[in-house]
Amino acid sequence: MDDPDLAARVAALMPRAKADLTELVAIPSVADPRQYPPEKCRQAAQWVADAFTEAGLQDVHLAPTPDGSHAVLGHRPPPPGAPTVLLYCHYDVQPPLDDTAWTTEPFALTERDGRWYGRGTADCKGNIVMHLTALRALGDDLPVGIRFVAEGSEEQGTGGLEQYVAQHPEQFTADALLVCDTGNAAVGIGTATITLRGLVNVVVTFSSLRGEIHSGMFGGPAPDALAALIQTLSTLRDPETGATRIQGMDCEGTWEGVGYDEQRFRADAGVLNGVQLTGTGSVADRLWARPALTVLGIDCPPVVGSAAAVPHTARARVSLRIPPGTDPTAALDALTRHLTEATPWGVQVSIETESTGSPFRAGTEGPAYTALDAAMQQVYGKPLAYLGQGGSIPLCNVLADTYPGAEIILMGVEEPRCLIHAPNESVDPTEIQNMAHVEAAFLRAYAGPRPSGLEAS
Repeated sequence: MDDPDLAARVAALMPRAKADLTELVAIPSVADPRQYPPEKCRQAAQWVADAFTEAGLQDVHLAPTPDGSHAVLGHRPPPPGAPTVLLYCHYDVQPPLDDTAWTTEPFALTERDGRWYGRGTADCKGNIVMHLTALRALGDDLPVGIRFVAEGSEEQGTGGLEQYVAQHPEQFTADALLVCDTGNAAVGIGTATITLRGLVNVVVTFSSLRGEIHSGMFGGPAPDALAALIQTLSTLRDPETGATRIQGMDCEGTWEGVGYDEQRFRADAGVLNGVQLTGTGSVADRLWARPALTVLGIDCPPVVGSAAAVPHTARARVSLRIPPGTDPTAALDALTRHLTEATPWGVQVSIETESTGSPFRAGTEGPAYTALDAAMQQVYGKPLAYLGQGGSIPLCNVLADTYPGAEIILMGVEEPRCLIHAPNESVDPTEIQNMAHVEAAFLRAYAGPRPSGLEAS
């Protein structure tokens, strides 16, 4: 049933939501001490703790996790007989990458063309503000118990919170888990993500000489480590279609859910005119049902300042996204074996595993999904849509294994135009408003006595 009072309360809170997001975006909480001071993450964590304490949660505190980051934890007990809902988000962000590619300052919220720009406006500080707005709209009329966690190193994939959950399962027990680090298929289309790709990240280093040597005197017979890297990485793609091809892996899966229109994908991804999409099959097949390899970075001599010398070493950071049904250990073995066997000329190669994460598939038949569908219809006027997502959230598998009786819902404000992880990240403020309304309506619809039976295993 529609509730115009709830919608009005959420709308009235939007100026405060913008002020909150402005403060959060201004904190460069990149959880990589090689790039940003660790105290910036601590500052963001304390901001989150203070805000959710003010919003009515109890015992909100910073909890050290095994990777050195801090999770922000809090709770509010349920009314008698009511269920408990876990609200998840993360306060760390990706680095800006190329500062010159940003139209405006990355760590300053800027409004342009009806959107709010800045690193973290969507991923995931926009979801923090969504949670705050939903809780403030409900106020003391909160019909469920709440457990809250904000992760501090999600973007680095170092697993601090996953390890902490395993060590302290009693702190996260809930009937439904709202993992708010995804978003809608497009602005105005209420969506839950039901599959996530897993992740295998490696750093591969090629070494061919004891040191750099003059390319005029030695180039030709002297093996070029950078050329070896280029040739090796090229074998991971089909030369005609650009599709990922890794020996020993199934690269031909198909997606059976809602599709992704190719022209919309081209627009969402900002593909330049005349540039072909890589791979075969539907866009949804390539995004959600097949492995996808990306070379994230290369260390080699830069163009400016390079010398007439044969490179003696080069390395690359390689990321492999894997679909549900693929074991990350098997994928790591296949990728390692492929890289090793493809390295030419006897060049020495070493492969360091940076991180791995399992893919995820949610069950959608329980009462939480029924309540979410009702909330989505109330706010967006259409049934809940289901999509996959190419991103990885390793925590989901930890939660699914630890709390097998709980329903896990992935949702949030991060629709495709947000350009998360890229320069000029942005969020549509109507998505923050509408999804905060959805969350508040969901918490109301989900309230009621239920059997628990959800003890951590």
